[in-house]
Amino acid sequence: MSIDQFVQYLIVGLTDGSIYALVGLGFTIIYAVTRIINFAQGEFVMIGGMLSYTLATSAGLSIPLSFLVSVLSAAAVGAMMYLFAIRTARRASVISLIIITIGFSIFVRGVAAEIWGVSNVRPPFFSGKAPVSLPFVDAVITPQAIWIIGTAVVVTLLLHLFLKYTMVGKALKACAVNPKAAGLVGINARTMALIAFVLAAVIGGTSGVVMAPHILASYDMGVMLGLKGFVAASIGGFKNPIATVAGGLLLGVVENVAVGINWGPFTSSYKHVIALMVLLLILLIKSGRLASEERAA
Repeated sequence: MSIDQFVQYLIVGLTDGSIYALVGLGFTIIYAVTRIINFAQGEFVMIGGMLSYTLATSAGLSIPLSFLVSVLSAAAVGAMMYLFAIRTARRASVISLIIITIGFSIFVRGVAAEIWGVSNVRPPFFSGKAPVSLPFVDAVITPQAIWIIGTAVVVTLLLHLFLKYTMVGKALKACAVNPKAAGLVGINARTMALIAFVLAAVIGGTSGVVMAPHILASYDMGVMLGLKGFVAASIGGFKNPIATVAGGLLLGVVENVAVGINWGPFTSSYKHVIALMVLLLILLIKSGRLASEERAA
């Protein structure tokens, strides 16, 4: 692999990794506050992507307006998911709640298939599709990839500032650290859980709108994206947004550089398998740590 090819695979990896990072942030936010792994996170991404296509092409809305409406619609679905699916089953076990998120995901995917069909669609590019050549190397980057990477940076920064400097953000962090202690000082855990679901849906919808012109949108796009986001959140430990973003970027780079090697199982046909291998490795490492902690106890 030449240096030019490596840089090209690195750019593609950072673009894909930014997508995984945004999806992973949704997993992290919800898990940190509620201890629920939301396997419907990928469907928030799908809603953003598919709805932006409809609004921009059929309704004729401008890209900024279709962006806003799509994100708000994803936020509304996130709120309804919590209020009508999670909150009503609040006395259920964590495993039961996780199963509910899987059922919700299947339901939303089925509704999307009925509304939009099973064909892939592409919303309009934000600022053209002509690739931009990079200086000093024979590599290019598309304008939409720049939008994706920039969105990941901006969302990560805004989320960090929100959690660190706002009262609601601090309340979310308090629930993540110790829900019982947070309740004793007057923080409503249910309200924080609702905000966590809405915030995760907003991030998911945002990522869906930005990435759809780049990778195409379809009713089942959330399945694989949800898996990649889950792996990114697993790398970050499900509690640290910055670590989740780093995990998503790492996964994207490893995937594409491994494909660039084009040796043995490292080919484009097995690209998605790499994420599963990383997830299996994480589970093996964590299970070993848990076993050692149990023996020490």
